[in-house]
Amino acid sequence: MEGNINFSNVNRKETLQNIAKDSYDLIVIGGGITGAGIALDASSRGMKVLLLEKGDFASGTSSKSTKLIHGGLRYLKQFDFWLVKEVGSERAIVHKLAPHLVLPEKMLLPLIEGGSYGKWLTSIGLKVYDILAQVTGDDKRQMLEKKEAMKLEPLLPKKILNGAGYYAEYRTDDARLTMENVKTSLQFGTHAFNYTKVTDFVYENERVAGVKFSDEVFGDAYEVSSKYVINAAGPWVDELRSVNHSKKGKRLHLTKGVHLVFPKEKLPVKQSVYFDIPDGRMMFAIPRGKITYIGTTDTNYNLDKDQVTTDIADAIYLVSAVNHMFPDINLELDDIISSWAGLRPLIHEEGKSASELSRKDEIFTSDTGLVSIAGGKLTGYRKMAERVVNRIAKEMEEDFDLKLKPCSTDKIPLCGNGFKKFKHVKKYIAEVLERIEKDGFKKYDAWYLVTTYGKQTETILELYSKIEGDSPKERMIRAEAQFAIAYEMAVIPLDFFIRRTGRLYFDIESVRNYMQVVFEEFQQAYSYSDTEMEVFNEKLEAELEEHSNFSLDRA
Repeated sequence: MEGNINFSNVNRKETLQNIAKDSYDLIVIGGGITGAGIALDASSRGMKVLLLEKGDFASGTSSKSTKLIHGGLRYLKQFDFWLVKEVGSERAIVHKLAPHLVLPEKMLLPLIEGGSYGKWLTSIGLKVYDILAQVTGDDKRQMLEKKEAMKLEPLLPKKILNGAGYYAEYRTDDARLTMENVKTSLQFGTHAFNYTKVTDFVYENERVAGVKFSDEVFGDAYEVSSKYVINAAGPWVDELRSVNHSKKGKRLHLTKGVHLVFPKEKLPVKQSVYFDIPDGRMMFAIPRGKITYIGTTDTNYNLDKDQVTTDIADAIYLVSAVNHMFPDINLELDDIISSWAGLRPLIHEEGKSASELSRKDEIFTSDTGLVSIAGGKLTGYRKMAERVVNRIAKEMEEDFDLKLKPCSTDKIPLCGNGFKKFKHVKKYIAEVLERIEKDGFKKYDAWYLVTTYGKQTETILELYSKIEGDSPKERMIRAEAQFAIAYEMAVIPLDFFIRRTGRLYFDIESVRNYMQVVFEEFQQAYSYSDTEMEVFNEKLEAELEEHSNFSLDRA
């Protein structure tokens, strides 16, 4: 799946007008990882699919997770064996679908005096974890003595360290994974739009028969018909259930998760660590390119879902936890260079705290036929999609005498995947470096391009070769911006800096250095006025401030 399909907002108004004249088998509301997975599953079975997202793709929970495709080791402690088995097995499948984007990441679990995990129980737990997740070969868990653990991660607390567990996980960019699912679904005929807010439902004989939505770019209102509608709006699922008068039974319970980003030199862990913190929870420290990020919190959330922020208390909590585990580090709030905060749309259970709530997904069907899905984990997105599409497919075959294909998303490579194995990704990184180092680019630049775009790097390098200018870095980021506009439906510069590239989180200085260059590309593509560009500039400056300034007097 290396080919590029034109996926642009340049002719947005005309395209939306044509969409409104059409009718669909399925409308999916929500362009996060769940909605994107559903669109790919349904369209690859033969359904005619429309995907609508009220903001940008992945702008909610799906760009603000811990960015791990992991098995959820902690769910063993809750005896949630079914969840561990499913998401554990899914890791290898998602890695196969996008080996450039879902990268193997060994995880170190330090065993400390008075910690949550003892040596014997950890050994048994990780063994069970391997069995449930069907882990094979070198990825099987190892139990390390203190000396071996210190060799892998010298920053661990030598005085209280008893050893460590060592096991396999995968790291990803959640927003990129979402985008590649959306783009892959286009190859099966899906129509997908960001900045389209569903405002109401269309009914026939008291059954949902379509949606009404507003174009958040031009302000136009549309109505489109559909046989079925799936509500996959993440934290906003209950709002849409209310619009549909179907908010009966179970409800969502939102919890907030926060992550902080530090320069690699400030938190120079050699590899990913999953460690105890004093209040009994567990935390991650994950090295990635130029930075190391840590997280996460798990607190109840009842405020504005469209404005979820990291506050000083969150930052102090996480920094203190890291300093407790890595006593030689001594991080301060001023060391934070970026952050992100997101919501988990969990299913409410009476009497359970935020961290005790199950991460299982659930499907709700209203009397009017609206199907809603919520809960779940990033890792299990493909199986969530399969379950809900199975339900729709069965009804569709019975009600409309159709024959649909079975689920095949475990065999559909995602856009950018032109690799048979992960070793070919590493080989391609070396090839890209060889082609660009003459222009002053380093190994990090080649790694960034390939682990962001996979084989789509070829398109970016082709665009790069056609751009004139004295600065190779400027030309390259212009090429990326042109790619995002033409092939990834980026509408505003924030789409590019946050969701398409992750630069706001992982390379925040590049945002400050190349803001104006990227703004020029967007203004040229969309003919934005100078006044509109000033608004974009103010918004981006505000995002930079919100994500990176944690001085105690910022309020």
